[in-house]
Amino acid sequence: MLMLTDVLVLAAILFCISVAGIFINRKNVIILLMCIELMLLSVNMNFIAFSHFHGDIRGQVFVFFILTVAAAESAIGLAILVVLFRKRKTINVADLDTLKG
Repeated sequence: MLMLTDVLVLAAILFCISVAGIFINRKNVIILLMCIELMLLSVNMNFIAFSHFHGDIRGQVFVFFILTVAAAESAIGLAILVVLFRKRKTINVADLDTLKG
């Protein structure tokens, strides 16, 4: 049987991996978006763990709202990324630093 600390340690490890991925890789926009999503999923894991171990359903309901917003964020981020790739032919962050209309 899993204890609350086991789940929280796993979520903390996932969160640290995503923060390290953001700091280590600052060139590829797709990897940055994936690290942000991993960070959000580790926070969702905390919500679900606390909700389960306290016997309250509100944390799990809140996760559904967070996942809905995350799906919309991913769709909009990838759409912007596709448009930038079509115009600039690169997804390197250093080449995308000027956003002139």
